[in-house]
Amino acid sequence: MLTSAAEMLVRARDGHYAVAQININNLEWTKSVLEVAQELKSPVILGVSEGAGKYMGGFKVVADMVKALDESLGITVPVCLHLDHGSYEGSKKCIEAGFTSVMFDGSHFPIDENVAKTTELVGIAKARGISVEAEVGSIGGEEDGVVGAGEIASPEECAKIAALGIDFLAAGIGNIHGVYPENWKGLDFNTLELIHKATNNIPLVLHGGTGIPEDMIKKAIGLGVSKINVNTECQLVFAAATRKYIEDGLDKKGKGFDPRKLLAPGVAAIKATVKEKFELFGSVGRA
Repeated sequence: MLTSAAEMLVRARDGHYAVAQININNLEWTKSVLEVAQELKSPVILGVSEGAGKYMGGFKVVADMVKALDESLGITVPVCLHLDHGSYEGSKKCIEAGFTSVMFDGSHFPIDENVAKTTELVGIAKARGISVEAEVGSIGGEEDGVVGAGEIASPEECAKIAALGIDFLAAGIGNIHGVYPENWKGLDFNTLELIHKATNNIPLVLHGGTGIPEDMIKKAIGLGVSKINVNTECQLVFAAATRKYIEDGLDKKGKGFDPRKLLAPGVAAIKATVKEKFELFGSVGRA
């Protein structure tokens, strides 16, 4: 059941759990996530970066694929199709293509320009029932070519963006995209608490969910985080399972070269990881 993320994240906030955004990269990825969500009766957000959208043939192709899979698999849990770290133009294209939610990442703009562009996109999206995520304080690391320095967001700037009518807010609190380094200092919970208080209880988003310790995840949820993004971890387990299949020579046994067999271990690894995240975030049975 395709829907915006607005209602599901308010329910998550009030229920003290988080909805997982699992980024998708192809049909197998999408099908895997949808099947686990249905099995565990969990709401889910399918994240699509602009790079992944281009790889899959364009935003319209992605939207049509997700809608078709949602229908053909008989998915009854809430599913949101969300642009991840979108540009201004990319956000408008996804709105036209049939996405049910967009993230406009204006964190690299001066705050006044971020406010202006966010305001315009909120007006366009809300007229179509599409939810909007915005960002303040860039998330560290790299997400499909979008590089962030890892800033700590200003609670005052977060309050200014939150007041524009967005549905949920991503704020940099020391989190990064990709694999966390050994010398990572951890999440800045003091800043998170200040942001939570300054933004009128708006659902908050934690990007870079791969590798954050479980106790930090649970503490963040307690401080208003209602959406947690996972991408790198699924990519890593998919690559490891596929590598093992090849290194074990299984592609050379019988018809082991068939893509359906070749990709099966990676698909199983994605499903196991997604299940683990739903359980950790507390969204199982919440659909």
